[in-house]
Amino acid sequence: MGNCLSFSISVDQAVSRSWDCVAGQARYICKLEQNLQALEAEAKRLTEQRDDVNRRVLLAKEQLMEPLKKVEGWLERVEKDIKEVEQIIEDAPAQINNLRLGGYFSKSCCSSYKFGKKVVQKTKDVANLRTEGDFLDFAERRPAAPVDVRPNEPTVGLESTFDKVWTCLTDEGSNIIGLYGMGGVGKTTLLLQINNELQRRRNNFDIVIWTTVSKNHTIEKVQDEIGRKIGYSDERWKQKSCDEKAIDILAVLSKMKCVLLLDDIWERVDLVKVGIPIPRQGRGSKLIFSTRSLDVCGQMEAHKKIMVDCLAPEKAWELFQIKVGEETLDSHPQIRGLANEVAEECKGLPLALITIGRAMSSKKTLEQWEYARWILRRSVANHLLPGMRKAVYPLLKFSYDGLPDDKLKSCFLYCALFPEDFLIRKWELIDYWLAEGFLDENDGICDRNEGHNIICTLLDSCLLEEVDVEHVKMHDVIRDMALWIASEIEKEKYIVETSAQLTEAPGIENWGMIKRLSLMNNEIRSLRGAPDCPHLQTLLLENNGLQSMRLAKDFFQNMVSLTVLNLSKNLCLTELPVGITNLVSLQCLNISGTLIRELPMELSSLSKLKCLNLEITLNLETVPEKLIYGFSRLQVLRMGRTGLCASRAINGNVSYSRLECLECLKYLNALTITICSDSALEGFLSSHHLQGCTEELYLHQLEDDSLFSVKTLCLPPMKRLQCLSFKFTSMEELKINWEKEGRKIQTTYDFQTSVIAGERNFYNLWTVDILCCPNLKDITWIIWAPNLRNLFVSDCHRMEEIISESGVAATTGDLILFEKLQRLTLISVPELKSIHRFALSFACLDVIEIGSCPKLRKIPLSCNSAKGRRIIIRGQQQWWNELEWEDESARDTFLPSFQLIF
Repeated sequence: MGNCLSFSISVDQAVSRSWDCVAGQARYICKLEQNLQALEAEAKRLTEQRDDVNRRVLLAKEQLMEPLKKVEGWLERVEKDIKEVEQIIEDAPAQINNLRLGGYFSKSCCSSYKFGKKVVQKTKDVANLRTEGDFLDFAERRPAAPVDVRPNEPTVGLESTFDKVWTCLTDEGSNIIGLYGMGGVGKTTLLLQINNELQRRRNNFDIVIWTTVSKNHTIEKVQDEIGRKIGYSDERWKQKSCDEKAIDILAVLSKMKCVLLLDDIWERVDLVKVGIPIPRQGRGSKLIFSTRSLDVCGQMEAHKKIMVDCLAPEKAWELFQIKVGEETLDSHPQIRGLANEVAEECKGLPLALITIGRAMSSKKTLEQWEYARWILRRSVANHLLPGMRKAVYPLLKFSYDGLPDDKLKSCFLYCALFPEDFLIRKWELIDYWLAEGFLDENDGICDRNEGHNIICTLLDSCLLEEVDVEHVKMHDVIRDMALWIASEIEKEKYIVETSAQLTEAPGIENWGMIKRLSLMNNEIRSLRGAPDCPHLQTLLLENNGLQSMRLAKDFFQNMVSLTVLNLSKNLCLTELPVGITNLVSLQCLNISGTLIRELPMELSSLSKLKCLNLEITLNLETVPEKLIYGFSRLQVLRMGRTGLCASRAINGNVSYSRLECLECLKYLNALTITICSDSALEGFLSSHHLQGCTEELYLHQLEDDSLFSVKTLCLPPMKRLQCLSFKFTSMEELKINWEKEGRKIQTTYDFQTSVIAGERNFYNLWTVDILCCPNLKDITWIIWAPNLRNLFVSDCHRMEEIISESGVAATTGDLILFEKLQRLTLISVPELKSIHRFALSFACLDVIEIGSCPKLRKIPLSCNSAKGRRIIIRGQQQWWNELEWEDESARDTFLPSFQLIF
């Protein structure tokens, strides 16, 4: 009985299990069509989800973001499963035809079963994929490309053009992008915005390189700018040929994904000769350039040509309102309407809107605005020039016409003699203006402040741009406009062929009516003939490679009106041309940066000379004292960093007699000088006249010379001093003498603060260089230079502090240290332990460079020092690693700004 019962139960269980199995298998077959419908529905939902994810990934890529690996893997699996579903749907009709008897029996039961099971399993797989695809994040930002952020004003109306360019950065088919449009339309501004946005947004580029090309560019100039960015800047590399440089550049850039930004192209740049890999699809690099010509876009084989057009009326009005200011617009009920009409006359050109808007920002009467509208609408058809000039120059001329007098207009036009993008030294402009008679003189002396005031007026009128405290420049469109005004409006004959790679002076037979001629930055080695140019007043031949042996003796013979002659930076010029003695009207002679060995006594014929520049004439050894006495009208004498320093008299006898002859120049009001001996220093410190007009002072000991033995130097406050440089080994202490006598007096840091506050100290001192002063322990006195921009200290082996704690303790409490400092360089100061005891607020600091200062463990920086600005810190890696900070947040603040030096 028991055995039979046991058998019965086992059989029932087996039958039940077999039936369940058969029923399950039957469901794969019986519900095949229903299961196929479920699979198709699930696959459709997955396809829709895939499309959504793809759209988000594409959007992220447009924003230069990197898709997450899990998202990319999911998309790959989806594609695989979708293909498998499509194959199942394709095979389904054949399987259904094999079914018979209402789906309960199949001709091929095994095949239908496997197919049905596959349908059910794939439905589950698709459902699982849908669940996996519910991502919170689809992409992440890429690390930012190494890029130098460049100053740029906020833009108005360029948003759509910017978006077009930015889209090209993600488009594999647009690797060379050309931005073209008229001058002043905002191409450079747009390129700057692209450059800076590459810093803010993460991307997959390794490096971003900016180069300003300009008209008459050279391959070497472009190579040098690219070379500086990629690490080729040493003298050895500079000596290489263009072909060798191209090989070096190509070797670096071909391994990188780079964005190359070329600004202001006037003709085709041969990328192969420069060494730039041609951007092609798949390489990932981009070239974006700006030009005024659509034809140049074709020559550069641009894949995408984007026109930068003038602003739409509403955007132009918005920009104009910003530049004029609400205060002026609301100063009279009708001014806003008139301003709108003035803005309309600018035809949407940003440069005109900005220039005229700023010019009108101080005009608050109805009459001034009505006059502005009238002058802009006045018919000047006879003066309209084709193309760019037709639309731009008459508008820009409005700012020129608004200058208060002819003197300022002449000074402005003179600025156009310099090359494009040239950094014009302010003092050089003033020297030229003085010689040309543009500046007023009182008792034979020009007030140089008038020249600075004119520069400020031109800056305020937006006709010049300020680069830094020492330099200005002229926008190239403004420069072209100025040359147009000089020739076409004022009828003054200007010939300006700068940076044009000329090898000889052009058409000297046609110089008869020329008034001003500039041939700067060319390759003119010789001057032939005797051009007849009785009206020529200015001749600028700077940086040409002129050779003394190839200058015709009679070249200057017929230039009886010449007042300004610049022969500077001609390194093959070893002696002055004989014919210069015929220039009896000459008032400004610049021979700085030449290898001239002597000034001949024959130059005494230049009795009207007011400005003489001998700076950086390292071979100059002889200047007859009688010659200096003969320059009785001299107002400007620049002899800093020359081979002729105030240390020796004739026959090698130690003296400061030359300083005595300078004392006799009663009109002298601007002096740069090098002093190389105790006796010369004593003479200088005894002369109130020389101290009062000194702008640059170089106290330099000659090699193997013991003429400098002073240990404690007490300088008087020199209010006009701009640059001060020390280089002598004996000095142990440098102090400020507040006594009126201006003599060397031993003092301590127990300053009389009331006297200091009243004197204004070294108010104009911008640059201080301390070189090879091994016994100097600190330079605390520089706290009395409130406008110091650059401080360079090198090879001071005993210096322990820059600002001594005891010295600062004696000063007034409201003194702000280094408020204007832009660059601090400390090299080979092995005992240096402190720059300043506490962290300072550097409002203007750009760069701190520290090299071979192993004991300097702290720098005066905290989280609040930068005030939102990026301060670059350059130094050696070990020094950086050992720096001590107030807290980790301070270190983290400056870590991204650290740059390694070797």
